Amino acid sequence: MQVFGSSGTRGVANEELTPAFVLRVAKAAGTIWGDGRGGDRVAIARDTRHTGRMLADAATSGLASTGTDVDRLGVVPTPGAQAYAEREGVPVMVITASHNPPQYNGVKLVGRDGVELAVADLERIEETLLTESFTVAPWDETGRVREIDGVRRAYIEELLAAVDRETIADADLTIALDPGHGAGSLTSPEFFRELGCRVVTVNSQADGHFPGRDPEPIPDNLSDLGKLVRATDADVGIAHDGDADRAIFFDENGEYVEGDATLAALAAAELESGDTTVSAVNVSQRLVDVVTEVGADLELTPIGSTNIITRIEELEDKGQRVPIAGEGNGGIFFPSYRLSRDGAYTAARFLELVAERPVSEIVAPYGGYVNVRRNVEYESTAERDAMLDAAAHQAQISDAELNTRDGYRLDYGDAWVLARPSGTEPLVRIYAEARDGDRAEELAGDMYDALIEAKAEA
Repeated sequence: MQVFGSSGTRGVANEELTPAFVLRVAKAAGTIWGDGRGGDRVAIARDTRHTGRMLADAATSGLASTGTDVDRLGVVPTPGAQAYAEREGVPVMVITASHNPPQYNGVKLVGRDGVELAVADLERIEETLLTESFTVAPWDETGRVREIDGVRRAYIEELLAAVDRETIADADLTIALDPGHGAGSLTSPEFFRELGCRVVTVNSQADGHFPGRDPEPIPDNLSDLGKLVRATDADVGIAHDGDADRAIFFDENGEYVEGDATLAALAAAELESGDTTVSAVNVSQRLVDVVTEVGADLELTPIGSTNIITRIEELEDKGQRVPIAGEGNGGIFFPSYRLSRDGAYTAARFLELVAERPVSEIVAPYGGYVNVRRNVEYESTAERDAMLDAAAHQAQISDAELNTRDGYRLDYGDAWVLARPSGTEPLVRIYAEARDGDRAEELAGDMYDALIEAKAEA
């Protein structure tokens, strides 16, 4: 796909992702969702980004021009918008760039079932976009627009009904919460308080400039949350990204918990023999160990929620049970609840475990691995291609097992390294994992040096 990557389409707002472009995406979506006739109904939601309202206005115009009625939901976490889609039976356009920096924005498309569109559906919309074969409604049949109230409250109530409130409330937990100024600022504090938790917050005011930290919940951006856990003697720290479809945790000592360890702990609680779980090509050995121990199967996809969702649906169509899936970035699926990544739901499911024992004990069996991540920016296709060629060369001269499902993953048995182009930013990302920190740093460093050299010569 040229337009829709691993999780929608994104770019720097008003430069790459312009109102004119979003209008065209909306016209294409309205054409397909209206089956070429228009007259359907679509909802629009957004996160807190400064450019969100501008781009939502453009999307509204594009949809209405195809004869599509528009429900304006306002600022809602992406999983809350997906809940609305499923509840009302209408597709949703979500204006969000998720974890990307403040200057970015994007478009994510959700079907009537509340699930992000599969690759085949996105390709139909993309073809309509690229050929500009849009439905154009007569002036008196253009779509109507209405503002919808209460969407965030309805989402919170669905969450409360879906988790074990009694167990969590009885544990009398204190939560340190960092919604990162994103859409979760308007839902997660209320949700966790209604679960019976004491909630203390940082970066909890909705602000599309993200003054306290960047939206991506990585250790470098979350030092304030670790301090808050320690200062308040909290049982757990929880952080979201910009649209609150991810959850990252700190333990009771204010120490960052690797997302891969959280995924492994939740998977161990969910998986049974004969089950299948789905993750991406950058999967941690932690999850591999859990799958092996319980006798389940592991399916790998290219990185990105769209790819994982598509594979889950294929497996479930074959009658296979997939109770949990996801990536180590905090984006986890519980398909029996809803086939969406939901940071608040994931956090509540983790709180069910925390109610029984401290976070440090929960994740202790999944320690012992060191993860290293690096990014290399590029400014041209030539630089990107040169770096990927260099990664391929690294694979050729190594004695590692190669996986090219998404980039180049070199598996050495005791460790692995992966180089792949980002689906949302002009970056080649490098991931490495090993039990020995020096080994992980060495693998990541060797790959990084090779890519930097290739970029300089491009």
